[in-house]
Amino acid sequence: MTQFKSDRAGDLGMTAAWAVSARDVAAHFATDSAAGLTTGEATRRLALYGPNELDTVAAKPAWRLFLDQFANTMIIVLLVALVMTAVVGDIKDALVIGAVVILNAIVGFVQEHRAERAMAALRRMTSPQARVRRDGATVLLPASDVVAGDILDLDAGDLVVADGRLLEAPNLRVNEASLTGESVPVDKVVEVIGESDGALVADRRNMVFRGTAVTYGRGLLVVTATGMRTALGGVAALLQAHTSPPTPLQRQLDNLGAKIAYGAVAICVLVFAVGIARGEPLTLMFLTAVSLAVAAIPESMPAIVTVSMALGAHRLVARHAIIRKLSAVETLGCVTVVASDKTGTLTEGRMAVERVWTADGWLVASGAGYEPSGEIHAEGSAAEAAPSASLRLLLEAGALCNDAALLPPRAEEASWGVAGDPTEGALLALAARGGVEPAAAHAANPRFAEIAFDAGRKRMATFHRTPSGQVLVAVKGALEAVVDDVTRLAEGDGDRPITNADRHRARAAADAAAADGYRVIAVAGRHADGEVTSLEAAERDLVLYGFVAMADPPRVESAAAVAAARAAGITPIMITGDHPATAQAIATRLGIMRDGGRLMTGSELAAEGPEHLARHVGDVAVYARTSPEQKLDIVAAWQARGAVVAMTGDGVNDAPALRRADIGVAMGASGTEVSREAADMVLADDNFATILGAVREGRRIYDNIRRSVRFGLTGGSAEIWLIFLAPFLGLPLPLLPIQLLWVNLVTHGLPGVALATEPAEPDVMQRRPRPSNEGILSGGMWQHILADGMVLGAICLAMGLWGYSTGRPWQTMVFTSLALLQLGNALALRSDRRSVFSLGWRGNPFLLAVLVGTFVLQLILVYWAPAQSVLSTEPLSAGDLAIVLAASTSLFWIVEAKKLGRRFRERGASDKREHTGTALHTIDGDVT
Repeated sequence: MTQFKSDRAGDLGMTAAWAVSARDVAAHFATDSAAGLTTGEATRRLALYGPNELDTVAAKPAWRLFLDQFANTMIIVLLVALVMTAVVGDIKDALVIGAVVILNAIVGFVQEHRAERAMAALRRMTSPQARVRRDGATVLLPASDVVAGDILDLDAGDLVVADGRLLEAPNLRVNEASLTGESVPVDKVVEVIGESDGALVADRRNMVFRGTAVTYGRGLLVVTATGMRTALGGVAALLQAHTSPPTPLQRQLDNLGAKIAYGAVAICVLVFAVGIARGEPLTLMFLTAVSLAVAAIPESMPAIVTVSMALGAHRLVARHAIIRKLSAVETLGCVTVVASDKTGTLTEGRMAVERVWTADGWLVASGAGYEPSGEIHAEGSAAEAAPSASLRLLLEAGALCNDAALLPPRAEEASWGVAGDPTEGALLALAARGGVEPAAAHAANPRFAEIAFDAGRKRMATFHRTPSGQVLVAVKGALEAVVDDVTRLAEGDGDRPITNADRHRARAAADAAAADGYRVIAVAGRHADGEVTSLEAAERDLVLYGFVAMADPPRVESAAAVAAARAAGITPIMITGDHPATAQAIATRLGIMRDGGRLMTGSELAAEGPEHLARHVGDVAVYARTSPEQKLDIVAAWQARGAVVAMTGDGVNDAPALRRADIGVAMGASGTEVSREAADMVLADDNFATILGAVREGRRIYDNIRRSVRFGLTGGSAEIWLIFLAPFLGLPLPLLPIQLLWVNLVTHGLPGVALATEPAEPDVMQRRPRPSNEGILSGGMWQHILADGMVLGAICLAMGLWGYSTGRPWQTMVFTSLALLQLGNALALRSDRRSVFSLGWRGNPFLLAVLVGTFVLQLILVYWAPAQSVLSTEPLSAGDLAIVLAASTSLFWIVEAKKLGRRFRERGASDKREHTGTALHTIDGDVT
């Protein structure tokens, strides 16, 4: 026996395993196909190369996760404010700021703690045990003990625990969808495959791979790779190497926080220097500078953003979208590209016969999945066709030459399933839809022999006893393997000799179906008298009944969802491991592939390289037969163009790209746990259309966060003007730090959160996605903030000057005016364009409750003695309160007037467009 000479278990050291004979592979690994390894040799290899397990990345400890929540510019600014307030001895303010920071960190910690389990899911995918030949006997061993060179037995239903080269593969079919995206089980062979022909995992038909499942037949293999050296291990390595990028909103808020921090420091230094130059006491000016810092920093902003996204995540649950990472909620709103897997995402993830060809013409089959109910009718007719004798023979033969079984739903909402090969399950469902009950057909025609399917024959034959004592032969397989051996053709209610013209017509019809992405299965058979002395002889002189065209059908909602995505300015593309013809057919039916769109295969991507992809990625609508690495390259190429990419997927092969994308979207029902754990969002209903509902929600949330930020920064701007200008006007410090904190956390915070629950604008899905590099204050928002802040500050200053000069409780009047002006501003900011009087309260009753509640709280601070001692307020007379209330409505009317002016301008622009035919676009509420 050849000595095992590889330096690493799983590395052949000479050439690819699929490109050499199985005997050479076994010899290279110094193993015997009958006896397997000896226990001693297997133990030595296990000790040398390690167990058959996937490597794991050490999870962050809880303390590190918690500390990471403070690595945020805005939080750092708050911590600086906390230190400053503590230094001046204002312990109450420091405690309040500290509570805000800790609360925000706890919310983030809880979310992060649930997001790092992808590798644990990968480990759980492998079978815990495997049938291994050791010392000449077959033993059951833990999968982790399997080593390179082991001989493994496979049967239908087994999970493959390691990569291996097949030694035997009678009728072996393996479901590789989770690894390659192939929608149908792969027929395995033992013959050598050319090295270049096996460049992709999906093309290595003489090998099996860890994490896949045997659906039919049996196999014998020599293990060539274990653990991280397997194809699944390669996916695991990719998953470890890629982390999710920061979301656009995270980047924008960090940038905004930095600008606020620099601005606050600059203003504080300026005020402090001016005061000292004027001869003001050092302690007073330091307290004033600290107060100004507290005014400049929007303490409630982190909480508003976090709560807004949490509320959005809660709303998305009702849309069957489960958010695993809060940051993903906002990212949905600026998605520009949806890169979707095909199998199980755009399609149903199951095989179904859609068309049937007989000599009488094409028939169309309808029905959902494997459900036995449905209809078969003539093409071009909606009426159900009365089954002809030839059609009934086709349905009966397809049901009899079949080893699968239909599985009824286990729960009220579950769908029909199949035990066995999906292709055979589709034939059973078709038979039931045509009036042939599969179980009854088997009972009436018991099988007594069969010739199993193999790659050489490309067909399967079964032999049955009929109630009349005849022998019924049923055959199904590839059309080219059947059509040349038939002698007759079923037609109408009888049959006749088949001609070459008939064979040409059948081939042409089958080629047309294959070009449309269908898998074609021919069905033939015959009834024979007498005893069967030779199965091969009985299989001759067959009658061709016809063929079926089956596919993994698109979901009903997918085409409409693709159209809606395009209307929203989102580019849909398909990335699949499936066959190019199948991928192109589905993409064309759904509207993903349109005139001018290109299809690229994994082989083309590998040959042309990433530079070619970077240049042409915008032209390619469909990628077929792609590897996990290539999916990563496609996502990265789009991101390099500035696109915000949502990647959908359900298989292990999708997990790295899900992690790399701006937002990974996994399937909840049919997807693997690996894909779900790597994703940011999970679709509970596996429906592509749900993504569009989530995008709508994401856009609504971003609009509302912008409203909340505008609302909060307007108040902060007013506070800066108020604190900065008061000394120049001869006023003492107009607001104490604790009063500023109350305004920032309550008067800003509660209405800010309530604004985050505002319904979406009517045109939210007719806009193009916002650019990912667009600032959160874009579209003229910062000008509105400064202008409205000036107005608000001027009103408060005027109130203070008047109250101070007349001996009234001026500081309480300023404090109350500032708080109530903010409430009016929140009411006006419910919409960027529409008047608040046209909105009604049904859309946002929470805001009404918050405004009323905050108003009542403010009055309590003014008139309740215990609150007065905490906030240093004084009671106002009825006249003073009336003046404050009247002044507090002014900003509301100013904002409403600006919206009225905008509506007049937009109406004029619309009239001009109708007159000139010029197209106008609205982006985030501003006309361009």
